[in-house]
Amino acid sequence: MLSAFLQIGTIGSLIVEIMIIIGIWNIFRKCKKPSWWALIPAFRDYQLSKCADRELDGRMYLLIVGLQYFFRIVESLFGFLDDEKFIEKHTFGVVIIGFVFFTVIIASIVYTFRIYDGLRILFSEDKKKSVWTLLLIGKFILIFKWGVSKKYQPQFIYVDERDNDGAALSGMVAETMDTGLTVNIEERTAMDFFKKRYLLRDIHLNIEPGHMVLLLGGSGAGKTTFVNAVNGYEKAKAQIVLNGTNLYDEYGKMKYKVGFVPQMDLMRGEDSVLNTLIDAAKLRLPASMSSSERKKRISEVLKFFGLEPVKDKLCDKLSGGQKKRLSIAMEYISDPDLFILDEPNSGLDGVMARELMEGLRKIADKGKIVIVITHSPDRVIDLFDDVIVLAKDSKLTGRLTYFGDIEKAREFFERDKMEQIVLRINRKEEGGEGLADKFIEKYAEVCRG
Repeated sequence: MLSAFLQIGTIGSLIVEIMIIIGIWNIFRKCKKPSWWALIPAFRDYQLSKCADRELDGRMYLLIVGLQYFFRIVESLFGFLDDEKFIEKHTFGVVIIGFVFFTVIIASIVYTFRIYDGLRILFSEDKKKSVWTLLLIGKFILIFKWGVSKKYQPQFIYVDERDNDGAALSGMVAETMDTGLTVNIEERTAMDFFKKRYLLRDIHLNIEPGHMVLLLGGSGAGKTTFVNAVNGYEKAKAQIVLNGTNLYDEYGKMKYKVGFVPQMDLMRGEDSVLNTLIDAAKLRLPASMSSSERKKRISEVLKFFGLEPVKDKLCDKLSGGQKKRLSIAMEYISDPDLFILDEPNSGLDGVMARELMEGLRKIADKGKIVIVITHSPDRVIDLFDDVIVLAKDSKLTGRLTYFGDIEKAREFFERDKMEQIVLRINRKEEGGEGLADKFIEKYAEVCRG
């Protein structure tokens, strides 16, 4: 009799699984998703969450299911919950494990309800009816009904914008220069929940020595990612060549040829200005440099940045402008060929910001390349030679929209102000005109002649 019941239970489970597969297969077909996902447990629920525009819930559900499998594997391997001596000896630990496992089960139920509520909305199902079906009978009935019945059609089709084609690739490569900076970024990618996502793509440009360049773009356009790729902090599929040397291939040697000043000041408040520069010199100058040469370099930097009068002052006691100048001086101590600054004028008033930018202009005039990110470019735009404009295309990938002379940028975008240029390429939901793809392709055409 027991074996007969077990056989009936096994057949029943098989029928339920077949109904789930058939239902999900047809739901994916209706939602224009690959139907074969229906054959893979757990992952098919994640794909269902995408159909219902509940992807974050789906990610949490998949993580929770993963934890459940982990607990089961550990228990099957060690069997400690069946070991009375182990339980008696580690009662508190077993209770904690039990509580965690119980919490995981509750969380999986919660996220299952959230995903299926999204599906209910997708197929315009009555809320009370679907909840009671889910509680009393099971999700397989709802899934089978929504998938097989022609009555239930999705009210919307969820489309991940990153699956679109985006703006066409330019097919260009910047010719490597013996002096200056050559950037050829084919792509910078990251894995986003088992899927490759493009953060940057198709960025090619040359910057001459002595040029001060504005890096412009809206929020999320890829400015920081671009900077990190150029300075080698986060390598891309790219060739970055500075004064004839490939920065990626010779990173150990070249990292001191690139100065990067982040938005946040990185200095110890209890140290003096002089000691801060001495520490920076120890880190960034060659060990072979003599003590007298190192002192001479520190003295030159103090003088160049106007910090000599406050060299014995504690960093905590400096003004905002002085702190910014010290942050720049800490990187400038190694006399880098490329200088990159993220919001160096952040928190400064107009006069101090102008003074700081004029200092950067002097650095560029010494034959250095200076790249600056700033959210208030128009008040100092006369100090810049060129502008790099990045924007998210319709695939949400950071792309090069323009690089070149400031005046020509105004003509290219048909706008006088840099802030207005950003509005042209920002997405409509960000308050912009949503013309990024148009200008990406227009710039490629201009470059091809």
